[in-house]
Amino acid sequence: MKLNNFHLSYCSNIHPGESWDATFKNLKTYIPEVRKRLKVTEAFGIGLRLSNEASLILKEPEKLKEFKAWLNSENAYVFTLNGFPYGDFHRQVVKEKVHFPDWTTDDRKDYTIRSFQILAELLPEDIDGGISTSPISYRHWFKTQKELEQAMETATQNLLDVVVELATLEKEKGKLLHLDIEPEPDGILENSDEMIWLFTDWLIPRGIPFLCDRFGISVMAAEEMIKRHIQVCYDVCHFAIVYEDPEETFSKFHTVGIQVGKIQISAALKVLIPESLEAKLEIIQKLQPFAESTYLHQVVGRDQNQALTSYSDLPEAIEKLPETKDEEWRIHFHVPIFLEDYGALASTQSSIKVVLNQILENSHITNHLEVETYTWEVLPEDTKLTLGESISRELAWVIENMS
Repeated sequence: MKLNNFHLSYCSNIHPGESWDATFKNLKTYIPEVRKRLKVTEAFGIGLRLSNEASLILKEPEKLKEFKAWLNSENAYVFTLNGFPYGDFHRQVVKEKVHFPDWTTDDRKDYTIRSFQILAELLPEDIDGGISTSPISYRHWFKTQKELEQAMETATQNLLDVVVELATLEKEKGKLLHLDIEPEPDGILENSDEMIWLFTDWLIPRGIPFLCDRFGISVMAAEEMIKRHIQVCYDVCHFAIVYEDPEETFSKFHTVGIQVGKIQISAALKVLIPESLEAKLEIIQKLQPFAESTYLHQVVGRDQNQALTSYSDLPEAIEKLPETKDEEWRIHFHVPIFLEDYGALASTQSSIKVVLNQILENSHITNHLEVETYTWEVLPEDTKLTLGESISRELAWVIENMS
């Protein structure tokens, strides 16, 4: 939906189901319900999650035609895709496999290009379209600096191949499309500095000669092409976990000319660590329901000297909690954004409010907003609502805080 010139939706990765039939069924079930709950009368924007399997089916002309007809009948439109999870994302152990296949593979590149070809067909005129994606790979898969550099070499070329495809699609269809890379804890790209490093050390030095040769364009035009078609997905939860200040991060990106293609509105779980062992043991009891087996829940702690300590998953962090010197933990668990606290636990909801204020004051940052709370199935029972109510309440909270 349109909100203060922003396109706002929720990410449909909240719905289980990898096939196109399951994806379409969920959209037909929940889009009308959410629209009705929110009393939306204008065109309703959709943040579509397509698995690789679903993309292979939707690419078929008859399936695309059917979907476009449904969008028209519902007065709905697709403006962004979540292309991060390639395969199964629900009701099984996902963990670090969410990164597989990564950007060192043709499978990831081909899936992403196919998804852009679909988005180019679905995207309304005069709207830019983006697809969010993995932060290259899972960093712990690479044991040496040489392995990491080899991965970056291959990944960079695959990303540049996507730039070629998006530049070609823009020329043919007149639609601006951008790949929105999503830093997250334990990805090769975790924060704003590493995102900038991707551009300064890899994409630009390797991309300029490649694109100059490919298109016969100038050095300046080649750099502009890279920054036009590769942007950032700013997941508020992820950047909050690594303790980044949104205003400083947006300023850094703006200074070096990196654009934010999409903001994913999400909140992390936050814990203030008490000093006494007895109180720490009580915190452990509160955290246990969140230490579930489906997703990775990385933890970043900060001590009184502002030093950060990373834990690869919540169960590992819990084991070390009695002896930790950290004063605060932020946990990669996408808790509902409309809740600020969970009894003894809290959330990074305040970071969302800062981000929303920033984009209202600086409309150049981005116009794509997508609520991404996908952990409803694994939340503790006392925080659960019906799915339609949950989605609507998240969006209503955003609307209220942007009004």
